[in-house]
Amino acid sequence: MIARRAFVLIAMCSVLAFGCSRKDAGADVAGAAVSLNGAGATFPYPLYSKWMAAYNQLHPEIRINYQSIGSGGGIRQVIAGTVDFGASDTALTESERKKSAAPLHHIPTTIGAVVVAYNLEGVQELRLSGDLLADIFLGKITKWSDPRIAAQNEGAPLPDRTIAVVHRSDGSGTSAIFTEYLGRVSPEWERSVGVGKSVRWPTGLGAKGNEGVTGQIKTTPGAIGYTELAYARQNGLSVAALRNRAGEFVVPELSAISKAAENAELSEDLHGSLTDADGSGVYPIAAYTYLLVHGDARDPVKGEALAKFLWWAIHDGQRFAAELDYAPLPAKVVTRIEERLRSLKAAGKPLLSEL
Repeated sequence: MIARRAFVLIAMCSVLAFGCSRKDAGADVAGAAVSLNGAGATFPYPLYSKWMAAYNQLHPEIRINYQSIGSGGGIRQVIAGTVDFGASDTALTESERKKSAAPLHHIPTTIGAVVVAYNLEGVQELRLSGDLLADIFLGKITKWSDPRIAAQNEGAPLPDRTIAVVHRSDGSGTSAIFTEYLGRVSPEWERSVGVGKSVRWPTGLGAKGNEGVTGQIKTTPGAIGYTELAYARQNGLSVAALRNRAGEFVVPELSAISKAAENAELSEDLHGSLTDADGSGVYPIAAYTYLLVHGDARDPVKGEALAKFLWWAIHDGQRFAAELDYAPLPAKVVTRIEERLRSLKAAGKPLLSEL
């Protein structure tokens, strides 16, 4: 636990730099260092930083610099060509695809959960249905003592305190996942606010990154907000049980997150939604997160190094997922990613020809 908390302090930094070497899965340049630059989602940052540290131990000649700036920023940078890979919790839109000079591929890396965290002294458990949660974020329910909240939390010592809503202020894949869920459970949300990485929030305080939202909730009595599960747990925040499509109130345990992917299918582009999934025991706000890579790398050395890191991440790297509150990829998804990674090229030549 001490080691894990120490890691969390590292994960709060906005820029990460680790080295990794070729050996059996690095760059195809004898003795030469290779630098890879990436940017994007904060949602998977704790896992990505762990991966890069572990890969560093195996391959100390490849340097990976990852900036945890949010999905919107990562998409913009990979499209602009200022980074070697991007990271996003949502699929590229058609408009974003058209802006890219070369095709980009989605590489699913793990499954995480967006949780509803709160700061209420003495309230150890909290239950919320989707429509109730949407009305809180719409500003229609403003007190913790509201009868609708009390009806779902019989016996809970709910205070007569104003609800302080916290949301993201930056372009965020976490926001896209959360608003997608609210849009599915609340027609009013879908109609009046909509879904996306950036929306016009009806109420609340904005904070940058999952780190910022987590910090704001932790220091604001009466606060409620959404963040990634790893950030909530590592900062000791209470999280709500949410009602799923089966009518069950489910807490975000890894087994419940994994169940969301059991019957979900990925598109040809390897992306798919896990929000409000069918099934008993399913946590309703789960999501894949992706790295965005060029199908035809501009630099064959960097392309090979990145492809081999990704191959390691979807295989050996998955063993680190559970300890950091992420669910490993299903075997059927790994098989499809393998096919996609084998298709990556540089100047028409496969990057992973020997695998």
